[in-house]
Amino acid sequence: MSNAAHLGPEQRSRAWEQLQDGRYDVLVIGGGITGAGVAVDAVTRGLRTALVEQRDWASGTSSRSSKLIHGGLRYLEQLNFALVHEALKERGLLINKLCPHLVRPIPFLYPLNHRIWERAYIGAGMLLYDVLAGFTARAVPFHRHYTRRGMLKVSPGLKPKAFKGALQYWDAQEDDARHTMMVGRTAARYGAVTRTSTEVVELLHEGDRVVGAKVRDVETGETADVRSRVVINCTGVWTDELQHMARAEGGFKVRASKGVHIVIPRDRFASESGLITRAGTSVLFVIPWGTRWIIGTTDTEWNLDLAHPAATAKDIDYILEQANKIIATDLTRDDVRGVYAGLRPLLAEESDATSKLSREHAVSRTQPGLISIAGGKYTTYRVMGKDAVDAAGEDLGTIKKSVTQDVPTIGAEGFHAMSNQVEQIARDHDVPTWRVQHLLERYGALASELLAMGAEDRSLLEPLEGAEDYLRVEIVYAATHEGALHLDDFLARRTRISIEYSHRGTESARAVADLVAPVLGWDEQRITSEVDSYAERVDAERRSQRLEDDEAADAARRAAQDSRPLLNA
Repeated sequence: MSNAAHLGPEQRSRAWEQLQDGRYDVLVIGGGITGAGVAVDAVTRGLRTALVEQRDWASGTSSRSSKLIHGGLRYLEQLNFALVHEALKERGLLINKLCPHLVRPIPFLYPLNHRIWERAYIGAGMLLYDVLAGFTARAVPFHRHYTRRGMLKVSPGLKPKAFKGALQYWDAQEDDARHTMMVGRTAARYGAVTRTSTEVVELLHEGDRVVGAKVRDVETGETADVRSRVVINCTGVWTDELQHMARAEGGFKVRASKGVHIVIPRDRFASESGLITRAGTSVLFVIPWGTRWIIGTTDTEWNLDLAHPAATAKDIDYILEQANKIIATDLTRDDVRGVYAGLRPLLAEESDATSKLSREHAVSRTQPGLISIAGGKYTTYRVMGKDAVDAAGEDLGTIKKSVTQDVPTIGAEGFHAMSNQVEQIARDHDVPTWRVQHLLERYGALASELLAMGAEDRSLLEPLEGAEDYLRVEIVYAATHEGALHLDDFLARRTRISIEYSHRGTESARAVADLVAPVLGWDEQRITSEVDSYAERVDAERRSQRLEDDEAADAARRAAQDSRPLLNA
């Protein structure tokens, strides 16, 4: 693998020089899954590509989703067959070919309230779901029917008399933040210049044409002009702000819908399967997440801080209330280990209800040299990347066809072979087999790089203080290879400690800082600053989650200083 895919301090310094010295075909703004997908598509077509992100990989919407790769079963009810078929095709590609180490099938029960008509109605929908997914090279099993007794064998934690039976179907799951970062590393592997903590402060113009951007290194304050034949705006809920910066008229409007999820211990709900059911104004998901469950979600309009949407006490209580209608063991606030809130970038239509806004993506050439793309589903990021680069052809001239359907994410090549050798690998490195399996499911074949680091320093194969699901080597690797720069990068995105443990990362913060200090050049003052800043963030989030309304929660969350001070925040 090219060292360009090692997103460490040396690459970061080199990327700053490359941004200033080069002239690019495509400059991608935004390091969420859409921007990462666009960068992979552009660079693998032979286009000279750069990507800049003002915070961290997936620091916005792409780290705060339901963490599902799915076709969107509920869109069948809206008769949006094309969207569902497209998403199911992408689901199959990711599981079978592009990302088998990070995307894996999981089952869901859909409980029934009525024995006859609802079973026929939902069953027909699931049959169509299976048909739209195709019959060759299937990535997941077909759906099946359960009586009430059969349902309770699969999911004994349900209230026995709450439902008449159930259907079970399969979708897939991934760690959204890790997957986004790995797609970004894939772009770098093929030659894209990628850089986080790099804020766009101005778009450059020649006449009415956009010809690049002035960027600022958020860590140092330095600025540079990056020249590009076309700029692709992949900023999600910030789309309108960038279009305003471009002084562009027309295009489309994006509205933000807040979705909140909670995390509880696995033993609070006895089930071999995830769960999906209608609940109140949204859909209730109970999603397996290792030794925990993720439960969500809400669907409410959000017009406040886009960088740090706040979950309220009302949001959390709503999710608990809906879950307690169907789960036999009543859940309380004491069961909640973690909470996160994310914003869906929805294309605004005439309806005022965010749940009715379009999930299909749109691409707009708002002015010469500027392409904007927004909307869509995480699952279809590859298609979005293709469509955005296709649209750039108007500025670039003739370009080669997209090849990303044949470009695996780094870590995919060799994953299956290593999966068959787990026990041997465990013996060779004197670690438990479940530890090796854990590494394979987070790094794929790149797990060999972490094990090699552990062979040189055996202490790195010890559990991380305060978060024993993770090894110390994973923290060091996040600094040397995965571009993490601040404690929240390590604790909220490279790992998910911030939502998986009741201390939300505070009991691991000092250990993490000590591990990465030699790599990132932190002295004792910087270590203390990072630890204090992270604790302040956690405290602000806890306070916001005790407040009832969005405005009060937003004010409480804003009280914590951002680890990355942006000019345009």
